[in-house]
Amino acid sequence: MYAIIKNGGKQYKVQEGDILLLDKMSLEPKATVEITEVLAVNAGELKVGAPFVEGAKVTLEVINEGRARKVVIFKKRRRKDSKVKRGFRRDFTRVRITKIAA
Repeated sequence: MYAIIKNGGKQYKVQEGDILLLDKMSLEPKATVEITEVLAVNAGELKVGAPFVEGAKVTLEVINEGRARKVVIFKKRRRKDSKVKRGFRRDFTRVRITKIAA
């Protein structure tokens, strides 16, 4: 059984037991979260919502929160003496999928 969920403008294909890095939710570890924005569920047969599947929800357990490794963005325009160096670290919440209810 798998589901396709929407979180933070992105879509994820999840199964029970999977671990995901979602956008930061500011929650304590061991907290549970229910996501009702389920786009599709496959439990033997595929149910596709328009836009969401009625009555479907995915239960998540928060593992921890953190920051990803730094991504360095370096732009250089040759022969123009123009350089820009920027860094970015994504804040995330690591969650485990505990239950998919169709």
